[in-house]
Amino acid sequence: MTVVRSLLLFVLAALAEIGGCWLIWQGRREHRGLWWVAAGVIALGAYGFVATLQPDASFGRILAAYGGIFVAGSLGWGMVVDRYRPDRWDVIGAAVCLVGVALIMYAPRGRPG
Repeated sequence: MTVVRSLLLFVLAALAEIGGCWLIWQGRREHRGLWWVAAGVIALGAYGFVATLQPDASFGRILAAYGGIFVAGSLGWGMVVDRYRPDRWDVIGAAVCLVGVALIMYAPRGRPG
């Protein structure tokens, strides 16, 4: 259950961070206004909070693994929201990142030393 909880938190963090960045992009680059930017800042703050809910105690490990989730999630967001069509290299790169997530977060670890 811990792995499932961790993965759900990663997805929630990705939605908050990617969504927040997208809102700021829309407010600034697409001239939708400061309310969009403000909503993006709030979403980015929520991302920072969600990351603290991960069961692992290592900040570095969580952020390193989340980087892979961010890469794959950004491509997914682009596909759904912006109708971006990733090429095979995008897909392969995202898959490599997700393998990295699995290794960093969920590989069995013995005693150090």
